[in-house]
Amino acid sequence: MSEFVLHPDAITDVEEIWEYIAADNVDAADRFREEIFQTIQSLVPFPFVGYSRPDLTSRPLRFQIVHEYVIAYAPDEKPLVVIAILHARRNPRVIAAILRTRT
Repeated sequence: MSEFVLHPDAITDVEEIWEYIAADNVDAADRFREEIFQTIQSLVPFPFVGYSRPDLTSRPLRFQIVHEYVIAYAPDEKPLVVIAILHARRNPRVIAAILRTRT
């Protein structure tokens, strides 16, 4: 079974999410980070389970929600490539701009 890789900026996304949650509760931050990675791992065998967002990007990306965060990934890549992990309540224009900068 193939694995996944994180875009360098997606690694930063995970770190920033962890730091934000850890400011209140380190254990919760650790659990949430693990949940993010478990969700990504669950996408590996079924990469098209996520939904598309043509309003955010013309690229063939898929999206999966984990609580208040959205994982943007390239389902056609082997290994699966996670492009971004962003708060889902961000302005869609901001999300689209972030996705355009990550190749």
